[in-house]
Amino acid sequence: MIISVLCCYPELQSVYDDQPNAHKKFMEKLDACIRNHDKEIEKMCNFHHQGFVDAITELLKVRTDAEKLKVQVTDTNRRFQDAGKEVIVHTEDIIRCRIQQRNITTVVEKLQLCLPVLEMYSKLKEQMSAKRYYSALKTMEQLENVYFPWVSQYRFCQLMIENLPKLREDIKEISMSDLKDFLESIRKHSDKIGETAMKQAQHQKTFSVSLQKQNKMKFGKNMYINHDRIPEERNETVLKHSLEEEDENEEEVLTVQDLVDFSPVYRCLHIYSVLGDEETFENYYRKQRKKQARLVLQPQSNMHETVDGYRRYFTQIVGFFVVEDHILHVTQGLVTRAYTDELWNMALSKIIAVLRAHSSYCTDPDLVLELKNLIVIFADTLQGYGFPVNRLFDLLFEIRDQYNETLLKKWAGVFRDIFEEDNYSPIPIVNEEEYKIVISKFPFQDLDLEKQSFPKKFPMSQSVPHIYIQVKEFIYASLKFSESLHRSSTEIDDMLRKSTNLLLTRTLSSCLLNLIRKPHIGLTELVQIIINTTHLEQACKYLEDFITNITNISQETVHTTRLYGLSTFKDARHAAEGEIYTKLNQKIDEFVQLADYDWTMSEPDGRASGYLMDLINFLRSIFQVFTHLPGKVAQTACMSACQHLSTSLMQMLLDSELKQISMGAVQQFNLDVIQCELFASSEPVPGFQGDTLQLAFIDLRQLLDLFMVWDWSTYLADYGQPASKYLRVNPNTALTLLEKMKDTSKKNNIFAQFRKNDRDKQKLIETVVKQLRSLVNGMSQHT
Repeated sequence: MIISVLCCYPELQSVYDDQPNAHKKFMEKLDACIRNHDKEIEKMCNFHHQGFVDAITELLKVRTDAEKLKVQVTDTNRRFQDAGKEVIVHTEDIIRCRIQQRNITTVVEKLQLCLPVLEMYSKLKEQMSAKRYYSALKTMEQLENVYFPWVSQYRFCQLMIENLPKLREDIKEISMSDLKDFLESIRKHSDKIGETAMKQAQHQKTFSVSLQKQNKMKFGKNMYINHDRIPEERNETVLKHSLEEEDENEEEVLTVQDLVDFSPVYRCLHIYSVLGDEETFENYYRKQRKKQARLVLQPQSNMHETVDGYRRYFTQIVGFFVVEDHILHVTQGLVTRAYTDELWNMALSKIIAVLRAHSSYCTDPDLVLELKNLIVIFADTLQGYGFPVNRLFDLLFEIRDQYNETLLKKWAGVFRDIFEEDNYSPIPIVNEEEYKIVISKFPFQDLDLEKQSFPKKFPMSQSVPHIYIQVKEFIYASLKFSESLHRSSTEIDDMLRKSTNLLLTRTLSSCLLNLIRKPHIGLTELVQIIINTTHLEQACKYLEDFITNITNISQETVHTTRLYGLSTFKDARHAAEGEIYTKLNQKIDEFVQLADYDWTMSEPDGRASGYLMDLINFLRSIFQVFTHLPGKVAQTACMSACQHLSTSLMQMLLDSELKQISMGAVQQFNLDVIQCELFASSEPVPGFQGDTLQLAFIDLRQLLDLFMVWDWSTYLADYGQPASKYLRVNPNTALTLLEKMKDTSKKNNIFAQFRKNDRDKQKLIETVVKQLRSLVNGMSQHT
């Protein structure tokens, strides 16, 4: 067939090539091939036909034997089937038993392989129920690494394997929940933890100080003589008793482990470590603790009002860092030293800012002192845990300045109360006991006073010993702040002296100046104040000795600060002296205002004016009080009073509202000036040389003499000469007074032109007035 196709191939190709008559030729060629094949088939059939006939004939012969054989085989099979039925039954039973036996053996083997897995999984469930999560995680590791590979082909194993991640997540959630509860718990108990830690630090510090005292006492024990050893033994017994009490107190104080159960942290850390997620746990723990730190460091708005507010603030912070320190030492990597240092530096900056802000509101020195003690205990406690606290002690120096300011304000009130309660009279003493009481309060030494018999008086008033005692109390109060600051005796001495200087130069000086300027303080009180300041000034050296005894720093040390009490009390005395001069002049003005001259009188009364005599008597009594003052002060006050009186009298004559003055009024005025001169010559205050005090009235005397004698020719002729009799008379003054007398003369002498003497006098006055005016005009032009 294939050959036929190949024979026709050229024609088939020509058909596809679209040659002319190609199709016809192809069909002819195809028919020729078909005829050849038919001839070959016919030949083949003819050749095999006889063999086919012979085979059929043989098959027909065998068919009969085959049927017989089939019958025999069928019968034989039937007989065999009937005979083997019972065997088959027994055989099937044996086979079934063997299969069951093999299955049982297989099951036993598999069960023996699965039982440990099931037991471990049951153990895992029990551990989960008992909240032994770390052990459960270890059991999971054993199941995954050891047991599950044995039974991984079983479906229950796949279920277990699929359940383990869920169990791990449950453990993580449960442990994280426990950690959150722990964090909440320590946040609530931070103040109790901090209070416990601060008590321990305070007890330890007290115990160390007690031991140091005991060692000093033992070291100096042999230095005592026999009769002094009894109090030494008693002190040692008391000290031993105090040490035993402190030991008992230390035993009673709970530790941080007693107050807080840290097992949730350990458990959670171990769980996350096993799960390979330790970094997540560390980050979460640190993040949450930083949040808590910010909350702890946030103070209450009214914290500065009571010491309990500060104590609660400090105990919470201490409790926070005590917990962190414990975590640092009992865990590996959860909290590092770098982390705690960073957290502490952040907290320290916030603490300092908070304390600086809130302490500025404190106005009570006792509260500031308690705050200082809390800061010291706070710093000592955290320093014991390895945290640097130098910045806290630097802050204490700022608070010390504020403490001194509050002390100064408090003592300003104390000084004001002392001055208000003082009677400004010398202290009366009626017996030896009272004398010793005053001496015990104030270092006063006066041999003359000691020799006097009772009753007698101290020169100062009650305020002096009270102020001296209060200055010492201030030094004690200032010293309290310097305790436990880890400063040398030299620094403490310097601080005490500087604060005492501030008390003297600012507070006490201000109180004295305010006292001196008060309107109700009279001349007697001012005199007593000057006396008081003198004795306080003398007592300054005893205050320096007092500070030296406290600090054991000699005053001869190069850098020792001196007390400025001398300048303080000198300034106060000068202010008091000036106030004496002012008040004395005011009193003189009050008397002068009582003057009631009849400036038109024709004749004088023949005696000095009443107001002036009262004024002179007042001055005499006042200057008697001045005998206790230093000589220069009394002399200056007396000279100032006389000069002011002279000036007031002169101004009275020259008052612009006074238009007319008669000669009788001038004569009466002259009588008053004579009394003033007599007072000045009587030496009301000892110590003046010659007629120095009378010179205060020289201007008035020369002016009145000029008008009384009417010696105008001499005045005009000698004016400007150093030896002039009326050298102190100013032409303006003389002209003013003369014009007032001229107007009076015109008014009272209506018919003066009819009397020759009056006419001559009037002409003389007019002539003198003209000459004085020309003299004044010449002086103005020259000027």
